[in-house]
Amino acid sequence: MPLKPKFLLSLVLLLACFNNLFAQDSTLMGTTINWDLAKCIDYAKKNNILINTYRLSLLTSQQQYLLAKAARLPNLSGSATQNFSHQNAGSYDPATGTGGGSGLSASGSYSLNSSVTLYNGNLINNTIQQANLSVESANLSIIQQENDITLQITQAYLAVLLDKENIIYDTDLVNTSATQVKLEQQKYDVGAVARYALIQLQAQQSTDQFTLINAKNTEKGDLLTLKQLLLLTSDVNFDIIKPDTIVPIDTVTAFKTVEQTALQNRPEVKSSELGVKIAQYGVDIAKAGYKPVLSAGGALNTSYSTGQGSLPYQLNNNFNQEVGLTLSVPIFTRRVVKTQVEEAKINVDQADLNLKNTRITLSQSVERAYLNVTNAKSQYDAALQQYNFNKEGYRIATEQLKVGAINTVDYSVQKNLFIQAQQAFIQAKYNELLTLKIYDFYRGIPIKL
Repeated sequence: MPLKPKFLLSLVLLLACFNNLFAQDSTLMGTTINWDLAKCIDYAKKNNILINTYRLSLLTSQQQYLLAKAARLPNLSGSATQNFSHQNAGSYDPATGTGGGSGLSASGSYSLNSSVTLYNGNLINNTIQQANLSVESANLSIIQQENDITLQITQAYLAVLLDKENIIYDTDLVNTSATQVKLEQQKYDVGAVARYALIQLQAQQSTDQFTLINAKNTEKGDLLTLKQLLLLTSDVNFDIIKPDTIVPIDTVTAFKTVEQTALQNRPEVKSSELGVKIAQYGVDIAKAGYKPVLSAGGALNTSYSTGQGSLPYQLNNNFNQEVGLTLSVPIFTRRVVKTQVEEAKINVDQADLNLKNTRITLSQSVERAYLNVTNAKSQYDAALQQYNFNKEGYRIATEQLKVGAINTVDYSVQKNLFIQAQQAFIQAKYNELLTLKIYDFYRGIPIKL
């Protein structure tokens, strides 16, 4: 019998899905790529192993759902039995006219059997509903894991951005130090300054160079972390694209608003709610064991045997048709059904606790995110003010050093204050951005720069 078009389409889609799940992206091997945050998140969602594991679980749940629906249909089985026997020669009996020869005889029987469940305490319907909810829950698990990997990628991506900005500032400091050392060397050559002043600036230049090297090494490490999160192979030369601007926070949404939105829409809460419903269906399924089962059955069978007439005659003459009803009533199950029902009720209680714990955990996470973003905003405002003051102080000290109005010791002190303020400002800026993105993510706003 030819395959139906719908079945062929389903088979093709299933094979394509498995191919996407397990085939590595060979097009990236040995290439140089530069991705922005959106591309990193999109790639991670498609290639993360844990997410793809959940996708396979979803396929399994879908198959279980189809199996549950198929339980409504009648079954059909066929059987065929063919026997051959050989009779040895015996003495001839004149009275009966038998014996005196040997021969081969054959016999066979053939049947078709079918049965369908008419009533089983709503077991089939409840199983279908439970399986359907399991499909929804499996899909929510994928979304939840995608949310988790999104936050991980964002945190790693912003860490690299922080490193890149540090490198820019540190490179500028190294260039400034080199210029100052060159000018101080000229002054020393003509005897305008003492050697101690030159050594002080040379030491500062070495310190700035060391800081720059550390910043570059930190960037390499954070890039490797992001690359490994993306599951990129070692032969891929990977870097990120820095956004043009990073906008500071203007306002922070009220905690209660974000909390309510998260509790209503986050996949972990919806999944836990489905878990309660799935467990409740489990109770109904278990209780079906107390109820009778009514099924209808039918059979077609025929047979033949050598020596009983022609084959067509026997098959037609022995052709039987049967139809009937079977009622099975549980009377004593040795506590099997009662135990199943009680265990199902315990599962409902456990699912309720899981839901309660999920809501509490999510609420606490949103509250922590709110505290983090408000703290980060105040830290950024303070760091920005500190940076501006120290930047101006450093600018004045630099001009004073050029004309000899300040000694190198005081200049180094002012420069170190500026460097500390600069590092604190950069850290505060990206910390504010990260905490805001996480906080907004809880209220359903996609992460993008």
